[in-house]
Formats: sequence, structure tokens, C-alpha cells
Amino acid sequence: MPVIAVLTILAYIAATTILLRCKLATTDDSPSAQRNGLMLASAGLLGHGWLLISNGYIADQGVLNLTVLNALSAVFWTASVIAVVSSFKNSVETITLGLLPISAIAVLLVVFVPQADVPVSTKDSALDAHILISLIAYAMLTLAAIQGLLLFRIHQSLHNRTPDMVRKLPPMEPVEELMFRFIKTGFILLTLALATGFLFLENIFAQHLVHKTVLSVISWILFAVLLAGRHIAGWRGKTAVKWTMAGFAFIGLAYFGTKIVLEWILDY
Repeated sequence: MPVIAVLTILAYIAATTILLRCKLATTDDSPSAQRNGLMLASAGLLGHGWLLISNGYIADQGVLNLTVLNALSAVFWTASVIAVVSSFKNSVETITLGLLPISAIAVLLVVFVPQADVPVSTKDSALDAHILISLIAYAMLTLAAIQGLLLFRIHQSLHNRTPDMVRKLPPMEPVEELMFRFIKTGFILLTLALATGFLFLENIFAQHLVHKTVLSVISWILFAVLLAGRHIAGWRGKTAVKWTMAGFAFIGLAYFGTKIVLEWILDY
């Protein structure tokens, strides 16, 4: 397993290096090199996916091992898959550049840092659906947050009048449009995740889950207000970024914040 992990990390690092050089280069061979970088990233994703399965995230006998690091690794793997697949068709390699190094760190942590088991039975189809939808929703909102950070950087460069940096960054409007596409998809999935939780999980307001539930609802409200503001008042730019990052912060606290407290502090 460590050999596959090392190869996966090296593939992620090599892909990041090639894609970064493509981003900074102006030569004609850039598209070909970019495709090579995406192919390396795809190889890393295959290794990462195999590690998730073999390292216990998807365990035998219908059990998921939902530790903090396994869940974090799965989220960034899902987000990276979406970004890399999209990059083959559209010019969204910038967001891929942000994700691949984080995915490499996630692989390093999930394989080499000791973890306690947090088994969750997958024999309940409703629970399966809730977990899967929640995972994809968080991945989509992670992509939206990364786009938000990129949009903020573009605004800063324009405000500070640094044309060299502006030329290296993608145009503002496509970045903002893609951010809202991720938000809309993530919001729909988050709505479904909350709905399946309320409908099918009997202990959603249990002591160890109530914080997660409340924080998730707050995040849902923030994204709902953002989408309404976008539709009614045309919110964009820094206002949209602030609401995006606030919603992402609450959903991050809802899942990973509560899991860190329960697993690492309270040893629940």
C-alpha cells in the first residue's frame, strides 16, 4: 500500500508541476503538455481511489470506515475527479491546480497517519444515499470555495492594477459563472442530504449529531440567501465571495469540525 501511495503522490506532484508550467507558458505546445498533465492527474486519481477502497473507507462486509481523514480524502478525491474531468473539456485547470496538492496531502495523511475505526453499516439504503449525497455536496461546495478564492484574487489584482498577474489569471466572468454553477449543484445536493437526514435518520438530533445538523442548516440558509441575492439583486464579486466562504465555513464545521471534536478530542 505505501508503494501505491507514493506513486499516487508523485503523480499528483508531477501533474501539478506540468499544469503550472502550462499556465505560465505561452508556447504552442502548451495544450499538448496540459493534456499530459491531466493524464498524470488521472493516474493519481486512480491510485487515490484504490487507496480509499483498500485503506478502509469502503470496507468489507458492508461497512464504511468514516474517520476524519478518510472522509477528508474522499471529499478531495471526488472534487478532484470533477475538476480533472471538466478540465479535459473546458479550461478549468486553475481549480485543478488548487486541488491536486491538497489531494496529495490527503493521501499522505490517510495512509501514513494511524486512525481509529469509525464503522458505519451500509446495509441501510437510506443511510447509503445520505452519505453519498453529502459527500458529493461537500465536494461541489469545496470547488465553489476554491473558485471563490480565485475570484477574490482576480479582484485584488484588478484593484491593485497589476497587469502581469491579471494576464496569468483566467477572466473574471467565467470564474464567477463556474463558481455559481458549483454552488447551485452543491445547494441542490445539500438540500437532498438534509432531506434524507431528516426523513430517514432517527437520531439526527442526538447529542453527537445536533451540532452537525444545526451547522448544516445554517450553511443551507447562507447559500439560499446567496442564490436569492444573485437572482434578485444581481450579487456578484466580493459580496458573492463573502457569502460563499461563509456558507463553506459552516458546512466544513458541520462535518469535519464536529468529527474532529468527537474523534480526536472526545474519543467518541
